[in-house]
Amino acid sequence: MHRKLLVAGLTVAALVLAGCSSSDDAATDTTSAEATTEAAEETTEEAAEEEVTEESAPAVTMDDSDCAAPENYCIGLVTDTGKVDDKSFNQAAWEGTLLAADELGAFTKYVETVDPKDYLSNIEQFASKNYDTIVTVGFLMGEASVAAAAEFPGVNFIGVDQFQGETVPNLTGLIFAEDKAGYAAGYLAGLMTKTNKVGGVFGTDTVPPVLYFGEGYRNGIAASNPEADITIVYHEPNNAFNDPEWGAAEAKKQLTQGADVIFGGGGNTGNGALIEIAKAPDAGTSVFCIGVDVDQYNTVPQAQSCLLTSAEKKLVSGTSDLVLASFDGTFPGGNYVGSTGLAPYHDTEAAVPADVKIQVEEVIAGLDDGSIETGVVK
Repeated sequence: MHRKLLVAGLTVAALVLAGCSSSDDAATDTTSAEATTEAAEETTEEAAEEEVTEESAPAVTMDDSDCAAPENYCIGLVTDTGKVDDKSFNQAAWEGTLLAADELGAFTKYVETVDPKDYLSNIEQFASKNYDTIVTVGFLMGEASVAAAAEFPGVNFIGVDQFQGETVPNLTGLIFAEDKAGYAAGYLAGLMTKTNKVGGVFGTDTVPPVLYFGEGYRNGIAASNPEADITIVYHEPNNAFNDPEWGAAEAKKQLTQGADVIFGGGGNTGNGALIEIAKAPDAGTSVFCIGVDVDQYNTVPQAQSCLLTSAEKKLVSGTSDLVLASFDGTFPGGNYVGSTGLAPYHDTEAAVPADVKIQVEEVIAGLDDGSIETGVVK
């Protein structure tokens, strides 16, 4: 159990500094909270006239120099390769961490991973300082998370997008049914296409969540529009999530071939595709893009004109829920399944026919209650 003394009235102030991967100052201070509460000793009826004595509660640390102290609660986050403000996966997990930290009055800090070989050492930067909860982002960090959980049994680890084959009490994998979100997005795309050509530009299919998004999307298109010509491409494993130029080039190629709905999924690689699609003359009227992981209308404003929806994993709420569970002693271990869905239509609302909206809502309901299966093999 990692519950700490919660000092009343704490607030969180964000202080972002520069960070890198494996140097001594790689970790980035981001939030801390400090407050002192005064509590008056209760007086008995017999001593009603006695002066009340005030005591100050211990102050929460402004840094991570004493995370082991009961009055301090420290939360660390290690990104996958890419930045914490990637407008996608890392950013959503960080926002969820901050949301929980604000409620708890916790000190938080992140480190941005530059090279995958630094996953474990970056995690150890926090664990060795007695952080209470550590969030590790991305499927590729799964092995390092398991190793760290075994090495530091007194720390709770949240592995975002990391399926746990064995239940370890201090490690919980935050996982999602990406195939369901992808299927719903594909079903919508199949109904919206006018050219009967639908595309997708994704990060590497060696990462299961990406594959589930892509193949769920493919099957959803086929279910709503069996006549549609589907083109889906995946990036090679190297630099799969931080190659916006490749994403843009592949999206442009699919547009040239007549695709009028294209799903861009895979960090900055997918973002590159979305931004390229938004440049199309008919973006938002007859040419559309679909985002991933979070509501990308809010995170990639350059793509707002073409954004039909986003296939969402509720990363912010899922991460926040597990951080809070770690604090209050209800940390589950094993796997925790977060919610998925489609983001609002936003600026393209008027372009989506009423009957299409109804059909998509029915499909989402069927996916949720299990009456519709995605056909994706896991």
